[in-house]
Amino acid sequence: MKKEACNSILNTIETPDDLRKLKLNQLPKLCEELRQFIIDELSHNPGHFGSTLGVIELTVALHYVYNTPSDRLVWDVGHQAYAHKILTGRREQFHTNRKFKGLKPFPAPEESEYDTFTCGHASNSISAALGMAIAAKKQGDDKRRVVAIIGDGAMSGGLAFEGLNNVSESDNNMLIVLNDNKMSIDRSVGGFKRYLLGLTTTRSYNKFRYQFARVLNKLGLMKDGGRERLIRFNNSVKSLITNQQNIFEGMNIRYFGPVDGHDVVELVRALRTIKDMRGPKMLHIHTVKGKGFAPAEEAATEWHAPGLFDAETGERFETCEEGKPPRFQDVFGHTVLELAKQNKKIVGVTPAMPTGCSLNIMMEKLPCRCFDVGIAEGHAVTFSGGMAKDGLVPFCNIYSSFLQRAYDNIIHDVAISRLNVVLCIDRGGLVGEDGPTHHGAFDLAFLRPIPNLTIAAPYDEHELRKLMYTAQLPNMGPFAIRYPRGRGKLVDWHCPFEEVPIGKGRKLRDGHDLAILSIGSIGNLAAEAVERVAAKGISVAHYDMRFLKPIDEDILHEVGRKYKHVITLENGVIKGGLGSAVLEFMADNGYNPDVRRLGIPDQFIEHGSVPELCRLCNIDVESIVKEIEKRVNVE
Repeated sequence: MKKEACNSILNTIETPDDLRKLKLNQLPKLCEELRQFIIDELSHNPGHFGSTLGVIELTVALHYVYNTPSDRLVWDVGHQAYAHKILTGRREQFHTNRKFKGLKPFPAPEESEYDTFTCGHASNSISAALGMAIAAKKQGDDKRRVVAIIGDGAMSGGLAFEGLNNVSESDNNMLIVLNDNKMSIDRSVGGFKRYLLGLTTTRSYNKFRYQFARVLNKLGLMKDGGRERLIRFNNSVKSLITNQQNIFEGMNIRYFGPVDGHDVVELVRALRTIKDMRGPKMLHIHTVKGKGFAPAEEAATEWHAPGLFDAETGERFETCEEGKPPRFQDVFGHTVLELAKQNKKIVGVTPAMPTGCSLNIMMEKLPCRCFDVGIAEGHAVTFSGGMAKDGLVPFCNIYSSFLQRAYDNIIHDVAISRLNVVLCIDRGGLVGEDGPTHHGAFDLAFLRPIPNLTIAAPYDEHELRKLMYTAQLPNMGPFAIRYPRGRGKLVDWHCPFEEVPIGKGRKLRDGHDLAILSIGSIGNLAAEAVERVAAKGISVAHYDMRFLKPIDEDILHEVGRKYKHVITLENGVIKGGLGSAVLEFMADNGYNPDVRRLGIPDQFIEHGSVPELCRLCNIDVESIVKEIEKRVNVE
C-alpha cells in the first residue's frame, strides 16, 4: 500500500488545476485510484455509495475539460458528488464526511467555491444552471461555461421539465449532462425511463451535423433569424437517420449521445467537442450505479447507502436486529399491508422511495395496489387526491423534507375538497448525517395553518398503528401522520387496532410543579427527564398531545388553570409548531403561564448524529432536565 501511495496520481491532485496538468492517457488510472479511495473510505465511514461510484469518470472528465471553479458545475441531488469533493481540495478531510463538524454530506457553497449551488433535493440543477448562464451573459462574461448534471430519476421531476422549457426559450450556451443509470434510489420508473432506454444517436450523424453547421456558418446562414428553422430541419434529418423522435431536440436543445459514461477518454473528447458550441446542449451518458464494485452493481438499491462493509469482500456489517425495537418506517410498512388486507379501498403511493419508506412490504404482497410515481412529490399528492375523489383511500408516504415540494398540492388538491388522503410523513424532525436539506424540521409548522387537515404524531409504535387505523376510517378527510427516522421504543410493537378520538391527547403522568406538553416520539425523552427530576423531588406532569390539529383544548384548559410553568417540546421548528399553538391558546383564553418552548431553533441545523444534534438544539434529556430545574428554581 505504501508503494502504491508513492506512485499515486490521486495524491498529486489538490485542485482541478493539478488534474488539468495530466495527460489524457493518465485519466483512466486516476479514475481507478479515485474509485478505490472512495470504496476504502466509505467502508468504514458510511455514506452514499453506489451513485458516487457511477460518476467517477464523468467527474474527472468535467473538471479536466472545464475551467472550474470559474466554469460552473451544478450537481443535482448531490449523492454523486464525493469524487467532486475529493478532486477539489477536500481529499485529506474526506474521512470527516457526514460527521458532526466535518465535511458536509452534499455540495454546499459555504464549504467550497467549487460547490456552486445547494443540492439535496432532486431536479433543481437545470433551473439553477440556467440562472447562472443567464447571469454570466447579462454581466458580459462570455468565457464562463455552465454545466448541469442530472440523473434519469431526477429528470422525471416536474421542476426539471420547467427548467428544460425555459432553457429552450432562452439565449444560453449551457450544457445538460443526463446521467442515465436507470436508477434513482430504487429503480427508476415511468414513461421517461422507457424513453431513455430507446434513445440513440449515431456518431456519423453528429459528425455530419457538425460539419454541416460549419459550412452554413461560413455562408452566413447561421444568424439568429434562421437558426431555429435550421435546427428544426436538422432534427428532421436526424429523425430519418436514427428512426426516432427526440424530445430534447424537439425543444431546440441539441442532443449528443448516448455516450459510455465509464470511458473517461471518450467523455473528454465529447465534452471538448461540444464545449464551445452555441446554444443549449444535452450530453446523454449511460452509467452503472455502483460501477467497479461488484456487490453494488448487482444490488444497487441496497448499496445506495449500505452502512459499514468490508472493502475487500463486499460483506455488509449489519447490526443484529434481534431484541431491538423496529424502525418506524417498518411499522408503517407492515401496518399498511395489514390494513389494506382489511380495507380494499386502501392503496399505497410513494415518490421513488418504496424501500426507504417500507412501502415495498405492501408492494410485494399487493403490487396492483401500490404506485411508485418517481421523483414527483407534488404529483404524488395530487394523484392521491384524484384517487380519493373517486372512492379510494391512498396512504401517500413522503419524507418530511420532500413534502415541502407538495405544499400547494396539499392545500389545493386535497384539503379544500376534504379528500380522504392519508399523508404518512416519514423522517419528521432531525434525521442525522444528511444535514439541513433533509431534516424534517418544518412540517408541523407549515401544515398547521391548513384548514380541514388533521395532524398527528405518534408517541410510539402502538400509537402509529392506532393512528393509521383511525385515518382510514370513513370520512376522516385529509389526515397527516408524522413520525421520525429510526427505531422506536417497543420491541413488542404489534398491537390490536383501536380508534383514536380525533383531537384528544393523553396525560402520561400527573404532577404539580410544572407541566410538559410534548408531541411525537420525542416525548420519550421528556418522560426520561421527568423520571430523573422526580428523584430530586420535582413533580412534573407530562401530557402527550398526540394531535397538533385539532389540538386538545381540554388539556390546554387544564394546564392553563393549574400550572404557572409550562414547557412545550417538539422535534420541529419552534416558530409555528406546538409551542406556538399553545401560546396562541393561552393568549386567546386569558391564561398567563410561563411557557418555555423547546424545539429546533430558527436556523438551519447542520449534519451529525441525531443525539449530537438534539444536544445542539437543547432537546436532549440533559437539556430538558436543566430547563425543568431552572423553571422550578432548583439548584
